[in-house]
Amino acid sequence: MNQTPTFRQFPFLVFLSLIFSFSALAQSGTSVKGTVLDGKKQPLAYATIMLLGLPDSTLVNSQMTDEAGVYVFEKVASGRYVIKASRIDHHQVLSPVFEVGTQPVQVPFLQTTLKTTVLNEVVVQGQRPLLEQQADRLIMNVEKLNTAGENSLEVLKNAPGVRLDKDDNIIFRGSGSVNVMINGKMTYMSGSELSMYLKSLPASAVSKVELIANPPASFDAAGTAGIINIVLKRELTKGMNGTLIVGTGYGTYEKAGVSTNLNYNLGKVSFYTRLHISHSNSYNKLTMERTIRDSLYRSVNYWHPITKTVNVVAGADYFINKQHTVGIMLKGYSSPQDVLTTSNSVNYDIPGRAIGSVQMSNPRDVVSNNYSLNLNYKFDIDTTGRSLTFDADFVRYQNGADESFTNQYFAAAIRNGREFENLRSFSDAAVQIYALKADYVHPLPHNWKAETGWKSSWVRNDSDIKFETLQENTWLTDDRRTNQFLYDENINAGYISLSKKVSKALSLKAGLRAEQTISRGNSRTTQNVVDRNYWELFPSVFASYNPSEDHQFSTSYSRRISRPNYRSLNPFTFFSDPYMGIKGNPFLQPSFSNSLVASYTFKNFQLLSISYLQQNDFVMEVVSQNDATKESISTPQNLSRARTLGISSGGTLPMRKWWSANLQLQGNLNKVSTPVQGEQYNQEQFSWDFSTDNNFTLPKNFSVQYSAYYSSPSVSGLFRNKASYLMSIGAKKTFMDGRATVSVKLNDIFDTSRFRANLNYSNVNMYWENEWESRRLNLTFDFKFGNSKIKAARSRKTGTSDEENRVSR
Repeated sequence: MNQTPTFRQFPFLVFLSLIFSFSALAQSGTSVKGTVLDGKKQPLAYATIMLLGLPDSTLVNSQMTDEAGVYVFEKVASGRYVIKASRIDHHQVLSPVFEVGTQPVQVPFLQTTLKTTVLNEVVVQGQRPLLEQQADRLIMNVEKLNTAGENSLEVLKNAPGVRLDKDDNIIFRGSGSVNVMINGKMTYMSGSELSMYLKSLPASAVSKVELIANPPASFDAAGTAGIINIVLKRELTKGMNGTLIVGTGYGTYEKAGVSTNLNYNLGKVSFYTRLHISHSNSYNKLTMERTIRDSLYRSVNYWHPITKTVNVVAGADYFINKQHTVGIMLKGYSSPQDVLTTSNSVNYDIPGRAIGSVQMSNPRDVVSNNYSLNLNYKFDIDTTGRSLTFDADFVRYQNGADESFTNQYFAAAIRNGREFENLRSFSDAAVQIYALKADYVHPLPHNWKAETGWKSSWVRNDSDIKFETLQENTWLTDDRRTNQFLYDENINAGYISLSKKVSKALSLKAGLRAEQTISRGNSRTTQNVVDRNYWELFPSVFASYNPSEDHQFSTSYSRRISRPNYRSLNPFTFFSDPYMGIKGNPFLQPSFSNSLVASYTFKNFQLLSISYLQQNDFVMEVVSQNDATKESISTPQNLSRARTLGISSGGTLPMRKWWSANLQLQGNLNKVSTPVQGEQYNQEQFSWDFSTDNNFTLPKNFSVQYSAYYSSPSVSGLFRNKASYLMSIGAKKTFMDGRATVSVKLNDIFDTSRFRANLNYSNVNMYWENEWESRRLNLTFDFKFGNSKIKAARSRKTGTSDEENRVSR
């Protein structure tokens, strides 16, 4: 398939024509300039400035003050105005009314004071709650949690509506089709690779997690459940700083890690880097029971990985002037892993007598390497908010594994007349992603704002695996398990969105995104070739109504797509033991969803949120069982329809002057209706989750944290999941004027965290129980050095967002 970029595509033409159209609408006028000071008459940086038109206080434009506390509005039309300045930790302040004519306007200095809130004699200055509800997303401020020794994947388990399945895949709003971003940039990973990457990113580096159920049109349409954006910690003003984090932990085995972040600003050039090195010795125990006719097959797989990880990010931003900024960012990740998997499968008759067994030993050496390059340019055309952004991205993943398998059969389990079976495999998978992206923002008269953009991406996936079996001291190729799969994909997209501030309380936004997908999957071993070429439209609508600071109403709708991940399209069968395998499906179709969310928030407490998610042609693992050979093969298939109706409530409450608690309650009604293996399958169940995170403030900068979580029995596709629960406790001590923190946490005190599920349809009757090293004692030391007011690296969204999320999902 031709992967050469072509600019004669529809999205690019739309993008160019809209830019010229919006530019022609630029309004004339004069400038309005002013400065905001704090209580000590020092410049107040990053304050929100709103230009309000009179007589109805309509929002005309808004921006933030620079590091000198200065703001400038260009091309302001004639009329009467007032300036409102605010920041989350300072009181609001209004300017005198002023008139704009033909001459520039200098607004008098605006001085505000630090906000101090008194709650039951406890003084809190500018603190954020654990959860914040915004019009289009729910924000969890991770700094309010005790995450000593934890990683980013464990942080996500604290987020409302997020859980992990039996394979550590992220489930959001009851669906595994979710895209994960870091600082607005997609990780370009999914499945096991995404979970391993997030485990390498320490929780201490995370500032907040944004849960976006219905992303706007500027985001890729991929991910039927929405987007999770992990925002890393960043400072506010100029200077130089760094953070050193050292941690160790012990559960069943030892763990250790060290990470450092450094920002250095030379004026027009700003450098940043992040390095994390870790060692993890862990385990996973998977128990499966299968009933086949009059026999019970029970297998216990013990997975023991020893993982070393190096994760590095480095970049620079060059601020040419106030309007032009260019940047470069490099990311690298390497994770060699030594794994020993042992399995014991026993065959029982109905009275419970063992009549045969198979023992497997599977040592393997795994290497995962990936690196990426992002080039970024931003043009702030003027102070009215017009801006143009370009991104160019290159990403490469290289994964390889050398494995050997020794299977020993006993009694009735003897296979092919042999008691021993020896195999080995060599696998290599390479994924290359190229992307170009541009976004344009243009404020329009009468409180309108237009946004448009274009993106094209090209993906090349080459997966090669070779199996050999030992026969009479000679290694022979096993054609049944050997395969090379090539996958090429080109996606072209264009979007436009319009938003309007109707009044001080009401805001509206609507967008439309068009995406073209051209792909070819080619199994060179089986000679199967699958070509696809299709267009789809993805509308989105948002509305928020905030009659006062205490009351917030919001609603949103979006249509989205979930394309199969690259591994799921590979028609290769991988056997985890002699009788259990996973096989890809080259004929998978994308699934589509319609999502609707409505919520009401009172004083940052989400009293009520109602959501509806309908997925058509959704992809789910379907197990096919051969009663004669006793083999069970799991294959992804498109099922008809899955629907989820959700209701939730939660927020932070000040229980006592020394005790604050975050409470979350969520309920979901899940319904699956689809034909499976020639039979109609209907499944419906109501489930609910409850979590509480408590912080107890003690004298001398000590604090204690306690958290608990319970998830009721639930439905996930064809699986019926059993209840799960855990409790954790921790403590913190800060010293050296807040620069140093020592944290300790005992996670899963009673070692109760498990994934357990049943699968029952047709001739399939299976039970899973997945146990991992959940109970751990972690100790972490966090030290901040240098100037604590450095301006951190820009957060920007790269152009290869969706593609990275589909690697190995």
